[in-house]
Amino acid sequence: MALVLRVPAKIFQQDNPTLFSGGRTQNSAALFSGGAGRSCSVFGRRKLATRILSMSTPPIQHLEKPSASSQHLGLPIMVNGCNGKMGREVIQAAVSAGLHPVPVSFSRAEESGQTVEVCGKEIKLHGPSGRESILASVVDEYPNLIVVDYTVPDAVNDNAELYCKVGVPFVMGTTGGDRERLYNTVKDSNVYAVISPQMGKQVVAFLAAMEIMAEQFPGAFSGYSLQVMESHQASKLDISGTAKAVISCFQKLGVSFDLDQTQQIRDPKQQVEMVGVPEEYLNGHAFHMYHLTSPDQTVSFEFQHNVCGRSIYAEGTVDATIFLAKKIQSGAEQRIYNMIDVLREGNMR
Repeated sequence: MALVLRVPAKIFQQDNPTLFSGGRTQNSAALFSGGAGRSCSVFGRRKLATRILSMSTPPIQHLEKPSASSQHLGLPIMVNGCNGKMGREVIQAAVSAGLHPVPVSFSRAEESGQTVEVCGKEIKLHGPSGRESILASVVDEYPNLIVVDYTVPDAVNDNAELYCKVGVPFVMGTTGGDRERLYNTVKDSNVYAVISPQMGKQVVAFLAAMEIMAEQFPGAFSGYSLQVMESHQASKLDISGTAKAVISCFQKLGVSFDLDQTQQIRDPKQQVEMVGVPEEYLNGHAFHMYHLTSPDQTVSFEFQHNVCGRSIYAEGTVDATIFLAKKIQSGAEQRIYNMIDVLREGNMR
C-alpha cells in the first residue's frame, strides 16, 4: 500500500508564476542554467513536483501604526549608522512605531560633524573620536536609551565593547566581526543585548523550521541532489549568510553539497531578466531558491524566499528593540538574546 500526497503548486502561487514572485515567467532550467525557454531538463523528469514553501515580501510601505505596547511609545533609541540604507529604514520604522530616535549617531570619520535629516529628524553624526563621553552624555539625557547598530563589520567588536563599557543595552544588526569575542564581551559586561545577523522575522522563522527539521529528521533527504541560487545587490560579494544556514540544514538532512556550488547572481541584467528582481530593488534585495531532486529524478522539492527592499529587517529590528526594553523593565535574568527569542515572545506588531 502506498500513500502519495500531492500538493498542487497553485496552493502557494497563482496561475503560472515565476520561480521568484514579482518577476517574469520562466522555468527552473533557465534560472540554474542561464538559458531561456527550455524545458525543465536541468532537473530531469518531474512525475511528482512538490512545492514546499514560497515566501516573498513585496515592497512594504511604512504605515503609521501604534507600538505593541503604549508603555514603549517614546522609547529613545540611538541608531548608529543612521546615514546608511539600513539605518534610514530603521529610523523610519521606529518613528512609525512611536519610538523616539535621539538626534545623535555614530558614523564614519569623514562624516563627523555633519547633520543629516532622516524621516524629518535632524541627527548629528560623530566619528570615532570622543565616542565614550558622547555616548555617556546621551545616556544621561535619555536613561532608557537602547542603541541600534547598523554600522560596518569591521566596527562590530569595538562598538560592542563601547556599549558594554558605558553600560547601554543594544540591538546588533550589523553582520561580521569576531562573533565569539562579541558574545564574550556582552556576557562579561552583563549588558542586555539582542544580537542577530538576520533581523527579518519571517526569514528567521523559516530558518528555525529548517533547523527543527534537520534535528528531528536527519538523513531524510539522503541521496537527493541540491541546487542553490541566491541573488543580492552587486555590492554583496560573499555568499548569503542565510543561504549558508539553509545549506547547513540540508547537509544535516543527508544532502551532499559544497558552498562553492552555490550560484550567486550579482549581475543586474541577469537579476532582472533571469531571476525577476524588480529594477527598483536591484540595490536592495535578497532572493533565495533551493531545489532538491530525488536520485531517480521523479520527485523534486523547492524552497524559496524573496525579499525586496529592507523593510522586513527594519520592522524586525524595531520589534527586537521593544522586546529588549520589556526584558530590561522586567529585570530578566537572561541578558543576551537573538531573534528566535523575539519570535518566541509572540508579541510582535
